Amino acid sequence: MFGQFLNIIVRSIKLDKTLYKDNKNFGEAAIYFAGLIMILDGLAGAVAANTVIKTAVAMSGLTAILTWFVWGLFIYVIGVKLFPDKETKVPFKKVLTAVGFAHAPGLLRFFAVTPDLMIPIIFLTQFWIFAGLIISTKQVLNLKSNFKSFGIVFLSFLIIAFLSISFVMSKMNALPISNIS
Repeated sequence: MFGQFLNIIVRSIKLDKTLYKDNKNFGEAAIYFAGLIMILDGLAGAVAANTVIKTAVAMSGLTAILTWFVWGLFIYVIGVKLFPDKETKVPFKKVLTAVGFAHAPGLLRFFAVTPDLMIPIIFLTQFWIFAGLIISTKQVLNLKSNFKSFGIVFLSFLIIAFLSISFVMSKMNALPISNIS
């Protein structure tokens, strides 16, 4: 079981597209593997961020799980419901699992042990995760086009970024400093 988990992580880091085509990787334990990858990704991000600012590790794990569901939901709705190909018939659980697997490069953030390494490693791993999401989306949704897969992931990203910025900005209005004029 642990060997299968490590195999999924290594294949995801290598951007191996066959990872997402092999149904044995989407068995009963797959959703738990994907969830564990997301939690570890969140913890790795917290470790990297702690080199500069103090970050709540437990909150990072919870945020990673929430992020996982949001990414999965948007990719599912956009790719399966709004813009499917003819052969796009996939359950939400499989999309959610693929999104979790695609976040495996984020585990490399554990190596950002100094402030000088934090920003390059976070940027590198974020682009790596984005590439993994594009590959996993194309494979799991049976898309013919890399461009369409990119579009689904990028549109999901834009929606998530907009919602995140809107949330942060709404909370900033609640800060006491916003009352100073």
